[in-house]
Amino acid sequence: MRGIGIDVSKARLDVAVHGEQKQCGFANTAAGHRKLVAWLKRWPVQAVVLEASGGYERAIAQTLAQAAFPVCRINPRQGRDFAKATGQLAKTDALDARVLAHMAQVMSLPRYQVRAVWEQTLDQWVRRRRQVVEMVISEKQRLAALTDPVLRRMAQSHLRSLERQLQVLDGQIQGQVQAQPSLEPLRTLKGIGPVTQATLAAGLPELGHVDGKAIAKLVGVAPMARDSGQWRGRRCIWGGRAEVRQALFMAALSAARYEPRLREFYLRLRAQGKAAKVALVAVMRKLLVILNARMRDQLAGIPG
Repeated sequence: MRGIGIDVSKARLDVAVHGEQKQCGFANTAAGHRKLVAWLKRWPVQAVVLEASGGYERAIAQTLAQAAFPVCRINPRQGRDFAKATGQLAKTDALDARVLAHMAQVMSLPRYQVRAVWEQTLDQWVRRRRQVVEMVISEKQRLAALTDPVLRRMAQSHLRSLERQLQVLDGQIQGQVQAQPSLEPLRTLKGIGPVTQATLAAGLPELGHVDGKAIAKLVGVAPMARDSGQWRGRRCIWGGRAEVRQALFMAALSAARYEPRLREFYLRLRAQGKAAKVALVAVMRKLLVILNARMRDQLAGIPG
């Protein structure tokens, strides 16, 4: 069995097979994806590893997963850390593909989940909403620095346009979320609004498919140990999917006040002397684990 590594760029896919010197390249287009699938069928594939590349990897990951290849999409930092650990300090597209092929050969990584059409569509709407929110924040900051009346009116007009777009996006996202019965478990806790539901559905397709510890690590809310000998360092969270973690943080703020079970948990941690932020991160993790379990039960057909 061979590990396959794919370095993804906007226009090209560099592909390496572990143990083979010769590498191949394919266009990052629908036609190129079909050629890559046909080429991969000639190999006994153990796993295909590629990095998240600003969205350029989504189409090929989906195509390979639909073709029944075991696809693993990793954080670029994981790939770079693996390269350094194996002594590969140079960095080119071809070398990156070889590193990823080596990673596919020797490591067991979470599988990429095939996404339904509605999930892909929702993901685009969620990403666009995030972009508009960032533009609104930036425009407000620019407006605060302007003194010329004409420029201020122009900035205010642009800001109103962005806010109208945001209203449209929120309405569409809410409609798409409500139209999916599979997301019903996400609506069982207070604090999980339509935007958070959409962010979880679009940004965390593994929800319900892995255990609680794995889902917490994927999001970056699992406490990481930093110990050496008799020294015990402070536990901290690290890495994970920032956009999902941000949505969970806002949900946890509300859940810690209005969801009885989580409110009790939060107050108990505070009474034990935990800092407010530490207690809130614990609420985030517990909230995520509960939602993961309920999604898993639904997938298994277990009534809630």
